[in-house]
Amino acid sequence: MAHVQQLGNQPERTCIGCRKKGPRSELLRLVADTGGSSAVVVDERRRMAGRGAWLHPSEACLALAVKRRAFGRALNGSTGTAAVERRITAGAHAADVPASAVPTVQPESGSEI
Repeated sequence: MAHVQQLGNQPERTCIGCRKKGPRSELLRLVADTGGSSAVVVDERRRMAGRGAWLHPSEACLALAVKRRAFGRALNGSTGTAAVERRITAGAHAADVPASAVPTVQPESGSEI
């Protein structure tokens, strides 16, 4: 029997962190910065040109994606995740999560350019 989507015809995407599928509306779309840097930016409106990757807006999925080096694979070598980290931690603070409960994600050594 085919998989039945709970939210109608909303497209599903796979999180590059936890690798679980979810509705597009629940995940952040990430794209490589078009300025020639290796930065990854959050596509808030989901309209930017280029290949996109999807991530749950949680510290756990972000940490998994960094650990698995998923950004570089999904976005053709882009590894700068500072903008993504800021967006996720800003969302966590907006939800009244204490700052002490938000882990910081450190880049792996040698990944900074």
